[in-house]
Amino acid sequence: MAHSDTIDQIAERVDHLLLRHEELQRTNALLAQQVQALSAERDQLKSRLAAARARVDALIERLPTSAPASPEASA
Repeated sequence: MAHSDTIDQIAERVDHLLLRHEELQRTNALLAQQVQALSAERDQLKSRLAAARARVDALIERLPTSAPASPEASA
């Protein structure tokens, strides 16, 4: 009977490991989806940042350059 008990214990452990493996696979799939979503969001934010920088650079280019101060203006 001791042999049968050992086999039962091993079978129980294997069942537990299989369940745990399935849980980890589901968790891994969910994490992979989150990584994909966050990567897409990051790429979108980087694109928006680049567009905003381009707009700011264009506005800076339109600013008038400061004229050198004339000696008459300070007198």
